[in-house]
Amino acid sequence: MIEVNLLPGGKKRPGKGGGFRIGLPDLKAIPADPFIIGALVVGLASAALVGWWYTDLNNRNAELVVALDVAIRDSATFHELIENNSTLQARQDSVAQKIAIIHEIDAGRYVWPHVLDEIGRALPDFLWITSLQQVSVGEFIEFRIEGRAGNNIAVTTFMDALEGSPFIRVVRLISTEQAVETLPNGDGQIVIVFTLEAAYDQPAFDLLETVPLFGAGADGGS
Repeated sequence: MIEVNLLPGGKKRPGKGGGFRIGLPDLKAIPADPFIIGALVVGLASAALVGWWYTDLNNRNAELVVALDVAIRDSATFHELIENNSTLQARQDSVAQKIAIIHEIDAGRYVWPHVLDEIGRALPDFLWITSLQQVSVGEFIEFRIEGRAGNNIAVTTFMDALEGSPFIRVVRLISTEQAVETLPNGDGQIVIVFTLEAAYDQPAFDLLETVPLFGAGADGGS
């Protein structure tokens, strides 16, 4: 049997049968040294501080784990949005490029009809065209006219009529020379072989005359 003496300094009562006894230390026997008490207080405070730090670090670690998980989910969402935006931007650029090409084609679809129409209007008597070709594309579309004329007056009249057109500018005489043209009856005829160059120019819209294309309610550009 084990007996515990709860009275410090008390005498042990003899037990029956010689059992094993444990006694509590006598607190009065602990020396009241201020250095020892201070060391005990510092130790307890250090232990408490370490425990607080440990708990705070655990809490911060948990918060960081949650924040990291949220950041990863947001990053995946933003990555998907960026990819979608890049795809849409690429499509928009492609559509804009196609629209620009369509506008360029649409802007030039009336060039040659206007050129041919103005050349046809400017043709005088005793002059005919043998060749018409484009020579350059820049700020203005330049073209070359080759033909035959019965005399130099016809060539001059033709150039004056071309310069009077709102669609043609910078008419230049490149060359003229005499040549013998064989007529259908086999006779030879002296003619003027000439070469002209000019440029197409888009006039102001207020100078153009529009007419109905399909009816009274529809206008078509000249």
